[in-house]
Amino acid sequence: MSDATTSIQVAAAKPVAPARRRPKAPWQVWLDSTGRLSALRIVTLLFLFVPVAVAIYDFNTEGYGARPLNNVIHRAGYWALIFLMASLAITPLRRIGRFGQLLDVRRMIGIGAFVYAASHISLYVADQMFDLWKVASEIVLRLYLTIGFVALLGLTALAATSTDGMVRRLGGKSWQRLHNVVYGIGLLALIHYFQQTKADVAVPTFVAGLFGWMIGYRLLIKFKAARGELPAWKLLALAVTISVLTFAAEAIGIGLVFNVSPLRVLGNAFDFDDLASIRPGWLVLGAGLIVVAVDLVRARFSPRRARSALAEAPRAIQA
Repeated sequence: MSDATTSIQVAAAKPVAPARRRPKAPWQVWLDSTGRLSALRIVTLLFLFVPVAVAIYDFNTEGYGARPLNNVIHRAGYWALIFLMASLAITPLRRIGRFGQLLDVRRMIGIGAFVYAASHISLYVADQMFDLWKVASEIVLRLYLTIGFVALLGLTALAATSTDGMVRRLGGKSWQRLHNVVYGIGLLALIHYFQQTKADVAVPTFVAGLFGWMIGYRLLIKFKAARGELPAWKLLALAVTISVLTFAAEAIGIGLVFNVSPLRVLGNAFDFDDLASIRPGWLVLGAGLIVVAVDLVRARFSPRRARSALAEAPRAIQA
């Protein structure tokens, strides 16, 4: 046996050393857990800065009106809610889209929601001339501020315990139970948004419909008998059900506020002359149908890729 052959056999017998984990500072959010540059994290980071870019553009083109600080306060609160809902959407999207990498950016989006919520209250304090006594009294006396402040406290607790160290310290089950309060926080944030919206509530209603879909999806998964993803027909039924509930809730709400018949409000839901006035129920249904389409496409091509991978495995072993 030659020395070259012996060297090859010795090298083959040695176990392959695992890849070293590159050091990563906490502020390097564009790197993944292995310390490598992550395209998904970069896209998420850009997504989190979209509100800043939009605010700068609007300021340069239209201005913020007579009360610019109040305008920015509402912007920050709105985006805090949007990012909170986006973080809740990660679980169904990664399951239905078969895209597990989304879990890597869920924490980033949740922290982004907290940052915008903290900016929301900080700008409110600035608008009150940093009179903390007045701010505290307003929070106590005004119900919508009380609800919003409780939601902020909850987000603060979740943000403070979102590090890997806190997960290890609390333990997986305790950490998960704590972070399940995000659903209550989402509900409080929606109520706060509804209460401070004085004119058209179409956007809050649409967001509430999406929130209802996400809660419904989680309930279906929780009480599902077999493991695996929900079938497409259940996703379709969920989309239709939440859409109908959105129509009904909007009609009842408008009927109570303006003292009109909810049936009359529902009659206007089929008016498509002005695309800008399409009711939230239709938008919720559209979003649900997009999810069904994604599920059908992924279910169509994922098994094919899996079978292809299994077919290639014996060839790789033989090679």
